[in-house]
Amino acid sequence: MLIKIYEENPNVREVRRVADCLREGGIAVLPTDSLYAFVCSMRHKQSVEKLARHKGFTLKQAKFSLLCADISQLSEYVRPLDKETFALLKRSLPGASTFILDANNNVGRNYQNANKTIGMRVPANAICHAIIEEMGEPLIGTSVRIADADYDEEYLTDPELIHEMFADLADIVVDGGFGDTVPSTVVNCSGGNMEIIRQGKGELNL
Repeated sequence: MLIKIYEENPNVREVRRVADCLREGGIAVLPTDSLYAFVCSMRHKQSVEKLARHKGFTLKQAKFSLLCADISQLSEYVRPLDKETFALLKRSLPGASTFILDANNNVGRNYQNANKTIGMRVPANAICHAIIEEMGEPLIGTSVRIADADYDEEYLTDPELIHEMFADLADIVVDGGFGDTVPSTVVNCSGGNMEIIRQGKGELNL
């Protein structure tokens, strides 16, 4: 199903429609401020496993992120932040950056990696934000890009083509306009570290 939602003024009815699908265990594709992303509720392990298989990983290997509405919601799922890390997040979010942080017990063990960390995002996209707000909790997310896959870049940016390509996987694709081809910047802030491990769209000053 392809649903059009305008970022300038996300339609409340359509936002609830997407959220209801996710609450029932569905998988959606949402626009972010970088690549389009597959998302699902972290309460539905089967949906998360389905996404992991699609990306070619086991659940423990998969590099999922939690997409949050704001820093306040993000802080509910990570261990207490030191002053430097909090300051970095505050000046960088919302934005096209993923921060690897030490997960707390609110993050299921299945969604943590071997180091008990989790990627955290607060995308600067009104559609994504509205759906997370409607859910009342973060979403499990991973970009639509698949490593070494052989397809044109437009299949990452054009929601109609994304719908065509992933109709068997995603219950809903949200058309929020053309997406970007550049992924988020990834910063490791776990264990007292602060290191950019992938330079992407987000511009940071560490």
